[in-house]
This record gives sequence, structure tokens and C-alpha cells, in this order.
Amino acid sequence: MSYELTGKLIEKFDTIQRTESFKVREFVIEKSEDVNGKIITNLIKFQSTQDRTGIIDRINIGDEIKVYFNIRGSKWEKDGRTSYFNNLDAWRIEQTLQPGKGPSTDEEYMEPLDTFTSSSQETIDDLPF
Repeated sequence: MSYELTGKLIEKFDTIQRTESFKVREFVIEKSEDVNGKIITNLIKFQSTQDRTGIIDRINIGDEIKVYFNIRGSKWEKDGRTSYFNNLDAWRIEQTLQPGKGPSTDEEYMEPLDTFTSSSQETIDDLPF
């Protein structure tokens, strides 16, 4: 199941190579909301792994973003003790352009940041009709 959250990027960390075949990168967004007249602010840490570690590269601190993520849970046992932990695994990020900073429309615009482009000029038509 996939989730999404919009907030302001406040921290991004370097990519860490945990093992020869596994790398991870963490970042934090600030999410504020008004609850009965009181502003509640949460700081939420996400991680991206493997080929997704670069999705935060083009984002600047302070930018509003929408993060698409999955929740992952794990069990860890050591010395007879069992611990459980969760990770918010980000797999896509969109940058929310603020009014006056992007295209002049009345609608909110989300720029996808994980779009893959082809270097080939050839168009493949595989539609069955």
C-alpha cells in the first residue's frame, strides 16, 4: 500500500553504502497542520534505497514537496532481545511550485522528479489498435 505526504524539506543527508549491494539515503520533511487553532509541527524522516537514492538531488532545503512512500516494518533480534522498527520508504517525490514561482495558473502544479527520459529519438508504437 502506498501513502503520500506533503511538507517542507528541512534536511537531506548523504547516501550511505551499508553493504556492497545496499545503499540508503535519508531526508526529513516538516509537516505543520492546524488542529483546533493550535499549529502542530511534525518532523518526519524518510529513506530512499538503491536506485531511488537520487530522487532528492534536485530538491533544495525549504522547498515544498510531496513524498510518495511505503511503510516497511522489521524485526531485529540480538542477545535474546527483540526489537521492532519501521521505515518510511520514499519511492517518488514531486516538487510543489509555490504561487509566483512557477507557471501562471490558478491550479497547484506538481513537477515529477523521478521521470525517466529516453535518449532515443525513435518512438515505439506497441498499441494493439
